[in-house]
Amino acid sequence: MMENKEPVTAGGDALGMQYSEELLKRERKANSAWNKLRRNKTAMVGLFIVSLMIFIAVFAPLLTPFDHAKINPAEAFMAPGEGGHIFGTDHVGRDLLTRVFYGARVSLIVAFGGTVVAGCLGVILGLVAGFFGGVVDSVIMRIMDGMLAFPFILLAIILMTVLGDGIFNVILAIGIGNVPSFARVVRGEVHIIKNEEYCNAARVIGVSNVRMLFTHILPNTISPLIVYATLGIAGAIISEAALSFLGLGISEPTASWGSILQTGKNWMDGSPHIATLSGAFILVTVLGFNLLGDGIRDVLDPKMKK
Repeated sequence: MMENKEPVTAGGDALGMQYSEELLKRERKANSAWNKLRRNKTAMVGLFIVSLMIFIAVFAPLLTPFDHAKINPAEAFMAPGEGGHIFGTDHVGRDLLTRVFYGARVSLIVAFGGTVVAGCLGVILGLVAGFFGGVVDSVIMRIMDGMLAFPFILLAIILMTVLGDGIFNVILAIGIGNVPSFARVVRGEVHIIKNEEYCNAARVIGVSNVRMLFTHILPNTISPLIVYATLGIAGAIISEAALSFLGLGISEPTASWGSILQTGKNWMDGSPHIATLSGAFILVTVLGFNLLGDGIRDVLDPKMKK
């Protein structure tokens, strides 16, 4: 009798181990970043909006039958739906749907480009300031504080006045204006990470400062950077619109949401749809990036329970 019980017990242990492994796999899958993000309804709404706007920007030439720069004065100020123009036309007869779709391309390029410029410069400055500290930290952060002393839009206006208009210059102006914010975020993270046990162990075995920065410290600052960059793109879209609205950003005939808004403000009494439509796209896109950024923050923040 005793001999018959041993195989049963061994088989039960094996089944128990397989069941535990299966539960562990399911738990890991359920707690993956994508599944956590998918369970966040507002984040999925934001992801849908962002994906839709990127799709519109990429495939703008295929989605509209009109030329975004072609002038047709005979069809000026058409209301939405008239003459086959879904969004109507502007003051010189250009199709607004086409202009808005092409404007999505320019506005998103500027927003992503400005965020990349700010992120690259800000990360480097933040890493150096936070890691070395002392005089290096003081000099870099006082420069950043000086830049933050200017309101962002005023600093961007000054930069655009010096650089001139154009897509590349708008990217530079928005990127340089956002460098201090990225630098401060990274510096704060580095101050915490560089004192962790694994960093102290790396110093003991003689790891160089460059390897320490880019192998051990930088990867651990990625999570807050992703969140901040996502929210920064939304701010960059508004910044581009503000600069173009003031006549310092993207100028005619290039279409951007800000330039369309700037043109439409002159015709608010008779044709409010010109400015309203571009403003609505700005509003929805910024909302989408903000919702997505909040969702990513909830997923990447270890303090969140869900």
